[in-house]
Amino acid sequence: MRAALLFLLGLAIGIIGTVFAMNALRERSNPMPRAVMATLGFHRHQLQQAIKGQHCDVADNLNQLRHLAFAADDIPAAFPDVPQPFLDHAKRLNTAVQNVLSTPPADCPALAAALKPLDAACEECHRQYR
Repeated sequence: MRAALLFLLGLAIGIIGTVFAMNALRERSNPMPRAVMATLGFHRHQLQQAIKGQHCDVADNLNQLRHLAFAADDIPAAFPDVPQPFLDHAKRLNTAVQNVLSTPPADCPALAAALKPLDAACEECHRQYR
């Protein structure tokens, strides 16, 4: 009886370990989702640093915002098998970035105010899916 119980316990631990290993290998095989999020974070951080340093040049900000827009456009392709609500969040982020791009902020207070809807879109999605 003890041997059968130990065998079943070993089998269960083996199955759980195999599932964890398979998930880790699957995540490693597609670096695109993590890369897109890292790119979005990098360009958002660059804008935050510009605001903190009071170096809000319109051309530099516009360049960072364009990179954000490009990365936001890649979200649906980077996450191919996600539910529709996730794609709706991505669309809201894309709309927020496009709104900021349509009227580029001229100074740091305007940039900080313009980034609030973008940050809200990110936080809303991360609260649900992170």
